[in-house]
Amino acid sequence: MSETSDAGAESTDEVLAAVGPRLRRIRKERDVTLAALSEATGISVSTLSRLESGLRRPSLELLLPIAQAHRLPLDELVGAPPVGDPRVRAEPVKRDGRTFYPLTRRPGGLQAYKVLEPRRDRQPDPRTHEGYEWLYVLSGRLRLVLGDHDVVLGPGEAAEFDTRVPHWFGSAWDGPVEFLSLFGPQGERMHLRARAGRRSAGEG
Repeated sequence: MSETSDAGAESTDEVLAAVGPRLRRIRKERDVTLAALSEATGISVSTLSRLESGLRRPSLELLLPIAQAHRLPLDELVGAPPVGDPRVRAEPVKRDGRTFYPLTRRPGGLQAYKVLEPRRDRQPDPRTHEGYEWLYVLSGRLRLVLGDHDVVLGPGEAAEFDTRVPHWFGSAWDGPVEFLSLFGPQGERMHLRARAGRRSAGEG
C-alpha cells in the first residue's frame, strides 16, 4: 500500500473514531438519556452505548435516525467540514457543473462526497452505471428522476437506488442544493427511505 493510501485510511479512521465521543457530547448537551434516544430512534440502548464508546462502527443507517432525533444535519454528527472551510484536506473536484468534496479517501468500497449542485435550467438526461447510490439532502431541494419516478427531496430526506436504473438529479428551486452522496459497488446496500411520501417535482 502506498503512503498516500495509508494516509487516506488513517484519515478515515480518525474521522470515524471521533463520531462516538461527538454523539455522546451532543446527547448530554441536550440532557437526553440513552433510553429516551432509543425510544426516539428505534435503536437499542446497547447499540447506542457501543456506538458512543467506539465499539460499534458508525453507519448511515444508525446516524440518520439519531440526526433526526436531535434535529441536526447529518454532517454535523460526522464532523464533515462545511463547504469552503479552509481546513478541508481533500481537494474539491468540479464535474459537469457540480462541486464534489470527498469525505473518504480509501480506494474501493463505499465512497462518500458532499456535493454542491447549482441551480441550472436544463432538461433531465438520465444515465446508468453499475453500483448503488444513497443521497441525503442537507439544504435546498433536490429533484431526482429515477426510471418512471420524478420526486423532490428536501432537507433531511434520503433516497437509495440501483444506479443501473436510469437516473438524473438537479436543483429543484431557485438556489443551489447541497447533499451527501454515498456510492458503493454492486451489492453494498443500505436501506434508507425519505421521511415524506412520494411527491411530484411540480409540488411546493
